[in-house]
Amino acid sequence: MPRYFLGADVGATKTHVLIADETGQAIGLGRSGPGNHETVGYAGLSEALCAAANQALAMAGLSVDQIAGAGFGVAGYDWPSEREPTLRAIGALGLTAPIDAVNDTLIGLLAGSSEGWGVAVVSGTGCNCWGWDRTRRRIGQVTGSGQWMGEAAGGTELIAKAVQVIAHEWTRRGPATQLTPAFVRYTGTLSAADLLEGLVENRLRLDASAAPLVFEVAAQGDAVAHDLIRWAGCELGQLAVGVIRQLEFEALDFEVVLVGSLYDGSPLLIEAMQQAVHAVAPAARFVRLDTPPVAGAVLLGMEQVMTDAASLRLPLMASTKQLLRELN
Repeated sequence: MPRYFLGADVGATKTHVLIADETGQAIGLGRSGPGNHETVGYAGLSEALCAAANQALAMAGLSVDQIAGAGFGVAGYDWPSEREPTLRAIGALGLTAPIDAVNDTLIGLLAGSSEGWGVAVVSGTGCNCWGWDRTRRRIGQVTGSGQWMGEAAGGTELIAKAVQVIAHEWTRRGPATQLTPAFVRYTGTLSAADLLEGLVENRLRLDASAAPLVFEVAAQGDAVAHDLIRWAGCELGQLAVGVIRQLEFEALDFEVVLVGSLYDGSPLLIEAMQQAVHAVAPAARFVRLDTPPVAGAVLLGMEQVMTDAASLRLPLMASTKQLLRELN
């Protein structure tokens, strides 16, 4: 009887569940809203997970008791104290198969790394960085708490910096930048003063979805926007440097997996990141993940019952891409 495996990527803005068979063929995909417990609570995590899993099971024509193993990458699961409530939330699925849950950064590492170890740096709505050593017994991590802990840069942090340079231009603390008229147009405000007043008075809100605007302005030659992108790349590189030092990777040849939409913005971001990392770990190799991280969660599920799960990585990546093409 064939075996089937479930993987879930529970994120801050969306949740994906993927089902594949024991050959690495993706056969079901479900999508739902945010599941990070820090924003929607553990009940919200369960709700998002169940909605996406039910879709994936229906597409695959399976019931939950046919799942042989499952893996979960969960945004907001950063500390040991969060493991028990995270597993309780996952329990709403009714799985009887062996499971494991990790921070969602690690499923990106599993999906993107050729050997299942190294460092992964997420930069999307927010940012995070985790790593596994070759034995997968040692973990390195940052806090995952963003600006509060001085960790940047995802789209949220990039937009915060963009607003600061617009404010600095308006108050004459900083240079002129085309970011100002670009964000005035984007928000439909009348001027820089109108934009800043709206933000201060909470009549306007800018979030990570506006990040592409910074890259557009930089591509038009604006020096301030260019510097912001280099700042973001340096910050992401420093997240990786911290994890590299924790795991003592400085002299090793290993992969740094780049996960998230912000890397699509400009080569400048990755170039600045590489410079920061190579100053500490010159043999680090950068890999851009071009498959949804949820495939790494399926691999994690396979690892619960299969000793050769790593051999299915490439066929799983290919079939996941094909399934997405068919659905889109």
